[in-house]
Amino acid sequence: MANAEITPVGLGELDLLVDLFRQVFRPGRERAFFERRFRGRYNPLLLLAQVDRKPAGFAIGYELKPGTFYCWLVGVLAPYRRSGIAAQLMEAMTAWVRDNGYHIIRFECYNSQRPMLHLAIRQGYDIVGLRLDPDTGTNLIIMECDLGDTADDESSDDI
Repeated sequence: MANAEITPVGLGELDLLVDLFRQVFRPGRERAFFERRFRGRYNPLLLLAQVDRKPAGFAIGYELKPGTFYCWLVGVLAPYRRSGIAAQLMEAMTAWVRDNGYHIIRFECYNSQRPMLHLAIRQGYDIVGLRLDPDTGTNLIIMECDLGDTADDESSDDI
């Protein structure tokens, strides 16, 4: 497991995050795409993961509505995948979200992104719905984690 340094960064580091996005996701996007997404958003959070001072991944989110934070993107560069960096990014985001008074974290994920779905379930997220992505014509799975829910889900092992 890689021990990444997770650091909140400002919009001044957006070019770096856009570059990381292009290395992780297709199709690539331009800086203007991100700027439009942030326009009018409250409390944007940009996290950078580094291993040995080299960028390894990122997470981006913002307030969706009062009390609910939206985890928009999580990406890890190919050489660093399966080393726990996505989990570290999600844990850092969860800590920041909790510290800033939010009660729910939501994100959406394609069914084909199984590693992210498995990570979310391990971290206590629940599937709360589906939505059609008009750009791809496929369904997105909507997942939420209630940060106030302290129930121990491990008791359901005998299902």
